[in-house]
Amino acid sequence: MWIVVLVAVPLTDPQNTRYWGQNSYGAGHSDTVNWQQRLSFYCCSQDNTIDAFPLAFLYIFFGPGGAPVINLANTCNPTDNSTFPGTNLANCASLASDIQTCQAKGKIVTLSLGGATGSVGFSSDSQAETFAQTIWDMFLGGSSSTRPFGNAVLDGVDLDIEGGGSDHYAAFVNRIRSLSSGLSKKYYVTAAPQCVYPDAALGGVLNSANFDAIYGEPLNRQFNSHNQRDNWARTISPNKNVKVYVGAPASSSAAGGGYVSPGTLHTVAVQMRKSFPSFGGVMLWDASQAYANGRYDQSIKNAMVAAGGTGFTFPACSAPAWVSGAVYTGGQQASFGGGHLWTSLQNTQADTPGG
Repeated sequence: MWIVVLVAVPLTDPQNTRYWGQNSYGAGHSDTVNWQQRLSFYCCSQDNTIDAFPLAFLYIFFGPGGAPVINLANTCNPTDNSTFPGTNLANCASLASDIQTCQAKGKIVTLSLGGATGSVGFSSDSQAETFAQTIWDMFLGGSSSTRPFGNAVLDGVDLDIEGGGSDHYAAFVNRIRSLSSGLSKKYYVTAAPQCVYPDAALGGVLNSANFDAIYGEPLNRQFNSHNQRDNWARTISPNKNVKVYVGAPASSSAAGGGYVSPGTLHTVAVQMRKSFPSFGGVMLWDASQAYANGRYDQSIKNAMVAAGGTGFTFPACSAPAWVSGAVYTGGQQASFGGGHLWTSLQNTQADTPGG
């Protein structure tokens, strides 16, 4: 699992997002003082460092009683907390005030679906659309007697799908988009593909549904994969303003590999920011690891802000504007569409740039 950032914001405002919910540090360390704290702890004590929190994970789509199952490790889970009757869905209403506190401070809080041990997937578009309605009613802007986070309304969903088949996710995303269309509150849809494009589990939905952001590859794949993602963002994605984030584990114990020093991550992130129009920010796995590792997240945030600059800018196009009906010889160039460059391949009077 890698870092995650959710918001499509100006590149002059670097974003820092962390998954919260799995107590990654606690899984490998016995010193409980550094285990995962309540969500509000990270919002209140680190107000300017973190911009978004995906809650990890809703890891079973259809559990007992047909209800989904969420597991937030030491904070809320079906074993240690009460569940809704006839289901294995934990009642985590005690987190409502935490979520609302973070949102009041301008943080985005979403629900991440899937994870490494997830039991997920759909058998049909109809099932995917019905599940989207369930998610909307239980966690987002709908209404239900079953609200795991009480009266808190999350800001969207993240697809961290690592198995269970790749079909019908476009129907799920499109239904979420339909339900949130026209509302004053913005709802985000993001994805965390595990592989270089095209991703086995999410490749199809990424090409056919509207995403706000995707959370990219670990740093040991660096520019090659990010270049592919940037090309996808600008030429294939239905949302040409989608943002691509660089991801990294927040400490050496947060993942099997890919950890780098804050200085190295900062250098790579700034380089990517200058090189790729779709660059959106940095995402880290996870909250507990970053805090225990000398505030790794704060180091990255401060370094990105200190770097300043305006991010990527396209070079100015000096070619004269294309004129309809003009005769262009082979190799002659003209600008069109707000800065795009067109080159005539032969003597022509009828060709249209982009046509």
